Amino acid sequence: MEFGLTQEQQMVVDTVREFVEKELYPHEAIVEAKGHVPAEITRDIRQKVLDMGFYAANIPEQFGGGGLDHVTMTLLERELGRASQALSVIFGRPSNILCGCTGEQVEKYLNPAIRGEKIDCIALTEPDAGSDVRSMKASAIKDGDDWIINGTKHFITHADEADFAIVFIATGEEETSRGPKKRITCFLIDRDTPGFEIRDGYQCVSHRGYNNSILNFDNCRVSSAQILGEEGCGFDEANTWLGATRLTVAALAVGRAQRCFDMAVEWAAERKQFGQAIGKFQGVSFKLADMATEIQAAEYMTLGAAWKLDQGLPADQDIAMAKLYATEMLGRVTDETLQIFGGMGLMSELPIERFWRDARVERIWDGTSEIQRHIISRGLLRPLGA
Repeated sequence: MEFGLTQEQQMVVDTVREFVEKELYPHEAIVEAKGHVPAEITRDIRQKVLDMGFYAANIPEQFGGGGLDHVTMTLLERELGRASQALSVIFGRPSNILCGCTGEQVEKYLNPAIRGEKIDCIALTEPDAGSDVRSMKASAIKDGDDWIINGTKHFITHADEADFAIVFIATGEEETSRGPKKRITCFLIDRDTPGFEIRDGYQCVSHRGYNNSILNFDNCRVSSAQILGEEGCGFDEANTWLGATRLTVAALAVGRAQRCFDMAVEWAAERKQFGQAIGKFQGVSFKLADMATEIQAAEYMTLGAAWKLDQGLPADQDIAMAKLYATEMLGRVTDETLQIFGGMGLMSELPIERFWRDARVERIWDGTSEIQRHIISRGLLRPLGA
């Protein structure tokens, strides 16, 4: 694995970092105060990303996207991680699962998403189905060439801005060697479909402005033409196209930790107590040393997993390790940074308390730390028949 960046990768890093600092940082206080991103700011950011040619950089070239490889995309996500999640999401990375679109779906959903004309969201989690997604209760019954959907999804981020939802629904059961198993199907459902309601979700302490929503389906009728992939094969589509989403979380965590750490170092060098910079005290300097070590370790793990994906090598275990370590590292770094800042770290005049709050959700969404440990340990034990 090459540790140096190519000229293209360095250009991506430099361009995105400059964009984040110039176009996203100035709006963070507004988002924190309002609890949402004003529409005019969203339009401005999206258009600037489109003008730069970076919109849909994650989508393969054959589908009309930027076609960045996993390592380069991970570097891009790392830079976006420095900014507020509510603002960085506007940078435009449509869900890769849309690459599974066929026929009329391509021009109705995939192409508009790549052009920035339509926004998608993914709806999987339910009140009684979090990590155990097979226990979902939202279901669809076939009626001729249509499906009648009933049920609820929650914790659906970005649904408040979405033009359509990528929704996973149970469409029956099938017998397996381990007993009955629900057939999960992926549907593309437009926002204005009768019987489909998107309403405000819960107040969350993490990522203010990046809101979650509740999706209700009440006898919502959709055509079979809106199935993404094949009936009962929703997880196959997800595994084909969404495998790297946890890697994205890891990369964002590394970027956010680095920004937080940079502020901690600067504060430790400038803040004076007992006649000297607090960074000269071992209690602070050792914290900085540990933080720097952990951030670098998380970054190498994340880039290593991305490299494996680019080489076509099995990477599930590596991605789980990266997501687990990077998100838990972020929690430690934000907490130690707050400690270094002391009482000022908890004041809203500085972004430290926001970093601290925002870090907590990373160990939960896209698979909890416990789920990542399950994936890792399963990979260790299965070859031994355990």
